Amino acid sequence: MNNAIGSLFYAVLTSSLSASRLSVRLGGFLLFALFTIPIAAAKYNPQNEAKPSDLTKMSLEELMNIEVTTVSKSEKKLSDTAAAVFVITAEDIRRSGVTNIPDALRMAPGLQVARIDSNKWAVSSRGFNDFNVSKFLVLIDGRSAFLPTFSGVFWDVQDFVIEDVERIEVIRGPGTAYWDAYAVNGVINIITKHAKETRGGLISAGIGTEERGFGTFRYGGVWGENIFYRLFTQYVQRDGFVDENGIARNDDWDLLKEGFRVDWEPSGEDWFTFVGGLYSGETGSRNRFTLSEEPYFLEIDHENEILGGHLLGRWEHTFSDSSDVALQMYYDRAERDFPFLKGKRDIFDIDFRHHLNLDGRQDLVWGLSYRFSSDDLDGDSFISFDPAGREDHFYSFFAHDEITLIADRLRLILGSNFSQNDYMGFEVQPNARLLWTPHERQIFWTSISRTARTPTRANHDISNILYAPPSSPSNPFDLPITVHVIGNRDITAEELIASEVGYRVLISDQLSLDIASFFNLYDHLITGEPDLLFSPSPGQLQMSMTGDNKGYGETYGVELSADYTPFDWWRMQAAYTFLQMQLHIGKDSGDVFFENTEGESPHHQFSLRSSFDPANNVELDAWIRYVDELPHPKIPAYLALDIRLGWKPRNNLEFSIGAQNLLDRHHAEFGNPDLFPALSAEIERSVYAKVIWQF
Repeated sequence: MNNAIGSLFYAVLTSSLSASRLSVRLGGFLLFALFTIPIAAAKYNPQNEAKPSDLTKMSLEELMNIEVTTVSKSEKKLSDTAAAVFVITAEDIRRSGVTNIPDALRMAPGLQVARIDSNKWAVSSRGFNDFNVSKFLVLIDGRSAFLPTFSGVFWDVQDFVIEDVERIEVIRGPGTAYWDAYAVNGVINIITKHAKETRGGLISAGIGTEERGFGTFRYGGVWGENIFYRLFTQYVQRDGFVDENGIARNDDWDLLKEGFRVDWEPSGEDWFTFVGGLYSGETGSRNRFTLSEEPYFLEIDHENEILGGHLLGRWEHTFSDSSDVALQMYYDRAERDFPFLKGKRDIFDIDFRHHLNLDGRQDLVWGLSYRFSSDDLDGDSFISFDPAGREDHFYSFFAHDEITLIADRLRLILGSNFSQNDYMGFEVQPNARLLWTPHERQIFWTSISRTARTPTRANHDISNILYAPPSSPSNPFDLPITVHVIGNRDITAEELIASEVGYRVLISDQLSLDIASFFNLYDHLITGEPDLLFSPSPGQLQMSMTGDNKGYGETYGVELSADYTPFDWWRMQAAYTFLQMQLHIGKDSGDVFFENTEGESPHHQFSLRSSFDPANNVELDAWIRYVDELPHPKIPAYLALDIRLGWKPRNNLEFSIGAQNLLDRHHAEFGNPDLFPALSAEIERSVYAKVIWQF
């Protein structure tokens, strides 16, 4: 049986690598084979009824009772949360064969994950996807990875020792009632393992066609009886991708990262955590600049230097079974060298939270936070900021009360966030949720929220010179146009009224289902308003474009996930997402491109993962994904297939081979990022081998 599976994997792999482009028929055959092998094994190999593998350490009921902290800043069972929550476990990440965090996020329903090139991703929830995602917050152990300059996350530096990730909590829908004012459409919280869980040594290394080389050394231990620590160093080198003609882009990259975590438990009431890290590396990009005269375009390859680090400390104290507090502080430093802009940013953040249970019928969580942000942006004649350096202050206070109306049946959650910052002034963001449990295996929930998205530094202070070549899609005239994009300090917060309804059910011990639907109303969305077009001299046209709040719209959709374990050695996980966006501009708006944002997120997405254990020490995983077309820019729909074969000759030793994007040589997932001249690339088929040794 093992030889047959190995031969099938080898045949699939070699035929995929040699074919110029796999047909739909072959893709269907691969799908059929990889997802029906377990059924054949069930018929012909009864020995598989031996003890379960690592895959099934937790039953579906135990998975639904995982404690999550991101939803309410206090521990709640996943099954008891009145929000659209999906948890990606460490085992999910390992069995998927992914080599980076953004690709792991593809497992979550409701997320749009698109790779722009080898070192850039667009990740968002419920629409508005872009490299500069402005309405989605990413946290790492409670520390924000959101970039307040342009908005969004630089995923190239969020590279972890992937074996140290305990879980990733993904919340779709408003999170500003508890978190940052950028958490309008959702929150991702990447939570790493307690240092107690990573004692001993770990060495992992690998090589591949796109993963040129990667290696990790991590060691953990204990000082005395209650101070646990781990240290790590990691290096990755990744190849660049190609353009639509298969010609190599200059988007290869490498990153060196070192870090530590210390968990100290001096008593049963106190817990201290200290986390820190440094990183440095280079990311390549091919950049296209528009010119005011022929040939109108200039392409330049550039190596972008990246450097940064962070230090976080957190203290948690338990007063009693009904009262506990947490105080967290962190400092984050980031430097990045773009071809048009050199930037440095420093952030200091302090956050306090108090959780109090009142007589078992009211569960109160309140807290306050302060953030100081300072940057220095050295631009050029094409792009600059005025002022070049700026210091900003962010204040917020939140309070939420979970009220038990009927014991074990009906709960009401009421609360709000009150925030003040230099970009949007004072905002109130209320939130109401209702949780009904008609049966211990069924949960209905609904919510309504008002959120406000804080404008970014670029919205307020940017000065960007662009050129529109004659007779291009953005220029109907026969003369080139010089466009001056100008920030506007009168821009206010974008607003959202969000309503959600969800249902979770454990149908049987083998099958669970989670459905969430939403309807969002947006107002005061930021548009680009053109001013008067004029000709300063013959053969030239000039205009300026200023940001304003003249857009509005609505989005709605459904997100579904199912988890099925027909046998203790076979698990299947499916996810489906439907999204519809309808954006509009006011009658006095001149933004002709605003509605194109509708086309930057797919209407339909589907994912199916199969994790199969043909023997106690052999694992075969397959993951197929479908992503609908993007109308703007025009990106065709694609079907992707990943396969992983793992072998554990010993409990502390693992070998694996992974093959990704098998169904074509290369495909596009997203267009060129806004406000950046970097050109997008097409994702290539890849194969890698990896070994992990723990000692």
